[in-house]
Amino acid sequence: MSKWENGNSYPDLDNLVKLSTYYEVSIDELLKENQEFKKRIAENEVKIEENFQKLDFIRGNSEKDEGLMLLILAFIGCLIAPIGFLVAPVLIKRNKKTNTLYKLVYLACVCCLLVNSFVVYSALGDYLGWGTTTVEYIGE
Repeated sequence: MSKWENGNSYPDLDNLVKLSTYYEVSIDELLKENQEFKKRIAENEVKIEENFQKLDFIRGNSEKDEGLMLLILAFIGCLIAPIGFLVAPVLIKRNKKTNTLYKLVYLACVCCLLVNSFVVYSALGDYLGWGTTTVEYIGE
C-alpha cells in the first residue's frame, strides 16, 4: 500500500491529475473523503462476495450433476409400466436446479407418469372388459 492509502501523505500533483483523469473525478473529490463512494465500494464488495459464493456453489455441484442419469431413469420408468409410478416421484424429489437437464427431467417424469397411467388403464380395461360390448346370439 502507498503512503497516501495509509493516510501518511498525499500524492504529488502529477499523480493527482493522472488519477482524476483516469477515474473521471475531480481532484477535489480525490482529496476529500467521500462517504458515498465508500458506501458504494462496500456494497460492491458484498455483492462480489455473494456472487463468488454462488459460483462456488454451482461449481461444487457441477461435479455431482445427476441430470443425465435422472433422465435415463425416467425413460426406463416409461418402459416398465407399474415401476414408473414409483420411480417418477423419487426422480422429481431428487432433481435439483443445479442439474444441467433439470427441466427436461421434470418433463420426462411427467411423461413417465402419463405413459404408466395409460398402460395400467389399458391393461386393467382389457382384464376387466371395460369398453367392450357383449353380443349374444339367440339361436333360431
